[in-house]
Amino acid sequence: MINIDFNSTLDFLKAFPNEQACIDHLEFLRWNGNVISPFDFTSKVYKCKDNRYRCENTGKYFNVKTNTIFDNPKVELQKWFLAIHIDASHKKSISSLQLSKDIDVTQKTAWSMLQRIRTMTG
Repeated sequence: MINIDFNSTLDFLKAFPNEQACIDHLEFLRWNGNVISPFDFTSKVYKCKDNRYRCENTGKYFNVKTNTIFDNPKVELQKWFLAIHIDASHKKSISSLQLSKDIDVTQKTAWSMLQRIRTMTG
């Protein structure tokens, strides 16, 4: 597990340098080596390619973002992690316009992300 007490954004980016590092960290936090299907908790799970899994009982595919606040295929997990870091680093909340510039997404996407983040932490 990665230490999540960062002194700077640079420290953050060193800890999560790419999408795979973020996926690995979230899988550790969510499942700790024991992947559980979000569709059937009793089902056997098969690892597939591209960080996907398959639930044996339902036949449905899923990944670590399924049924979480991160469940949006258009936004990379690294941007989600960075958005959480940036939002948590500000004493007052950050605007969606500023966040959109900081993580290179549209203002509408940044607004939606902030709503999800604040619901989760609220």
